[in-house]
Amino acid sequence: MRLPAHRRLTIGAALLAAVAAVAPAATAHAAVVTGPVVTPAGVSAAPPPRPDLDALVGALRNTTAAGAPGAVARFTGGGRPVARAVGVRDRASGAAMDPRARFRIGSVTKTFSAVVLLQLAAEGRLGLDDPVERHLPGLLPDGDRITVRHLLSHRSGLADYTDAMFEHTVPGFEAVRNRVFTPRELVGLSLREPRTTQPGAAYAYSNTNFVIVGMLIEKATGKGLAQEYERRIIKPLGLDHTAYVHPAASVPGRHVRGYLHPDGAGAPLVDSTEQTASWAQAAGAMISDPADLTTFMSALLGGRLLPPRMLDAMLAMSPTDTAGTRFYGLGLRRYDLTCGVQVYGHTGTVQGYYTYAFATRDGRRALAAMANTSNRGGANTALGGSLEAVFCGGKSASAAVGRGFGATPRPAPADADLPERG
Repeated sequence: MRLPAHRRLTIGAALLAAVAAVAPAATAHAAVVTGPVVTPAGVSAAPPPRPDLDALVGALRNTTAAGAPGAVARFTGGGRPVARAVGVRDRASGAAMDPRARFRIGSVTKTFSAVVLLQLAAEGRLGLDDPVERHLPGLLPDGDRITVRHLLSHRSGLADYTDAMFEHTVPGFEAVRNRVFTPRELVGLSLREPRTTQPGAAYAYSNTNFVIVGMLIEKATGKGLAQEYERRIIKPLGLDHTAYVHPAASVPGRHVRGYLHPDGAGAPLVDSTEQTASWAQAAGAMISDPADLTTFMSALLGGRLLPPRMLDAMLAMSPTDTAGTRFYGLGLRRYDLTCGVQVYGHTGTVQGYYTYAFATRDGRRALAAMANTSNRGGANTALGGSLEAVFCGGKSASAAVGRGFGATPRPAPADADLPERG
């Protein structure tokens, strides 16, 4: 089911502002984008410009002005980590936003899932060009034509089941808030919808792809997703505030409460913190904090999690917008910023939270930013200004305005996540 036209474009994310909106607001259907795969050119020796802390705080304040109760950002590189926060993490208590608090990271989970699957490929447990049918027989009617690489790059043509699930934002959320789905149930919801493309033909973002990635991980290892994330990424990197808690509904420890904007103007925010996130699973059900996310992205881009050939495969990008500034590899995005710096990572959107987690190609500078709201494209777009502030520094404001990234919001790029899609 396709959403009404007024829902298919939110103006205002990943990646999805008065400083600069680099990435994202929301589209109900990611546009199908064809184009060649761009092989990574290697690590640039030129460091990015010095971060602009005033611009970073400005981006966070723009985010709260656009409707988020609070916003936070943390970056590393070139000295001690720096964190800035504005607003509140809990509207009821008035507790200030805290860079040390956990939150739901939505589709940043996809990068964790991709890393685990690429590790398995490096171990010879499966091949990137293996058909899905070889490992999950009978799951898909055309599973002999859809490959592991197609899933990781969103080129399978499988419809995103969340488009119909969250056609109406709050009622859709409340219908699944406490549900526990099996992966096969979610895949079944996708198979009810028409395919977006032929397998391998074009990029079309779909959470279905990464639900199947999770199934492949469990089939190849004989273990649950939580165990594999823990053993392969979380423990080796010391990510003490990162976990896959599905299907538990709470976020343990100190955490940020998430607030969902209803579709109707002026309706009160919905506290969406407690939920199973079972609708997202390997596509978007993890929790983390800013320090862990910057550590993860730095380690990944710095070559600590994958052998070179698998990292190169992950970084082989296809364009996702007609302007040629946004790209997708294997569970990883690339944004080309206004100052010419390229950053790699992922955006995340889950009810009540927008997240950005990006690093430079060498992993030396990394940023994690979060706002505790969703279904508010203007807040997501404003939060994207944190990328320009940290990676482009003093050049960010003037360059962004020159490209139309200024205070007047612009339409979301084709690869932006739905406010509820993970």
